[in-house]
Amino acid sequence: MKLYVGNLSKQVTDAQLNDLAIPFGKLISANVAVERKSGESKGFGFIDFSNDDEARAAITGLDGRDVNGQALKVNESKPRL
Repeated sequence: MKLYVGNLSKQVTDAQLNDLAIPFGKLISANVAVERKSGESKGFGFIDFSNDDEARAAITGLDGRDVNGQALKVNESKPRL
């Protein structure tokens, strides 16, 4: 299951996002979305878990959690249109 992680501080890296998620289960990937030209964070990212139960545990454990002074918004990612 792929999760959307919003309200990320601009300083959060892929590695830090991975570190936040790894306690909840086996990850496929953890990526912060970045601007193509500048490489600057867009303030959101995605975490992909191999197990839906682990993903749901991550939603419960991370949604609202303070990271670098900002409360994360974590939910199931919606498909791209």
